[in-house]
Amino acid sequence: MASSQPKLTAINSGIDVKTTFPTARVKRIMQADEDIGKVAIATPTAVTMALQLFITSLVLIGAAEAHESGTNKITVDHLKQGISNTTQFDFLHDLVNNTKDD
Repeated sequence: MASSQPKLTAINSGIDVKTTFPTARVKRIMQADEDIGKVAIATPTAVTMALQLFITSLVLIGAAEAHESGTNKITVDHLKQGISNTTQFDFLHDLVNNTKDD
């Protein structure tokens, strides 16, 4: 499987991905787990930033696949194809393979 890293940098220049996740909500989700005790002030912020980077990466991979197929609309199939072609998202391959096609 080839890495889609060059596609990401090429397509990244023309796409502005805006992702925002409320830090307070992330903190609330973390505190809802009984196994997690007190949460340091910086932890929800770090988790929020990591989540934003993850979502941005997925969107850019989907956008690259959509661009290659000649469309501007990202579909589930574009995300599946992008995840399958990117070694960075190996941990999602089982999930993608078990998801039904639309």
